[in-house]
Amino acid sequence: MFKAETLILAQSVLDACRGRGWHIATAESCTGGLVAGALTAIAGSSDVVERGFVTYSNEAKSELLGVAPETIAAHGAVSVDTAAAMARGAVARAPVDLAISVTGIAGPGGATPTKPVGLVLFGLARRDGTCRTEHHVFPGDRSAVRQAALEVALRLLEAEVRS
Repeated sequence: MFKAETLILAQSVLDACRGRGWHIATAESCTGGLVAGALTAIAGSSDVVERGFVTYSNEAKSELLGVAPETIAAHGAVSVDTAAAMARGAVARAPVDLAISVTGIAGPGGATPTKPVGLVLFGLARRDGTCRTEHHVFPGDRSAVRQAALEVALRLLEAEVRS
């Protein structure tokens, strides 16, 4: 189901989390659960992965993660503000040390002049209140954008746990 390289990266994330005694959650929109899926494809991942939120609609982002509707109205579902709020919301709603969020425009539709197809924003929030975001623009079709977002999400998790 997942590429070998993706599973190796997922294993590395899990090993790093185990080394610190950390638990993680995912808050996903455009990846639709791929990050949680890759992590839980590894046997024994339940000692690290606490839960995953798939919040594809704006309503789900608000109801499940507490993203303020005003944030989405002002900045859009695909924005730095929403990515940060999604990650913070996951940490607030799960007994975890770290959460990653993913929101973006995988295409082929949904783009605007300022938000092209391939734009993906990531949020990383820690239990200590630290939160940072990153944005990337990935080339390719819907599948390629989602695959690239999955790989970046796993790399971000690994780097954050090892920092």
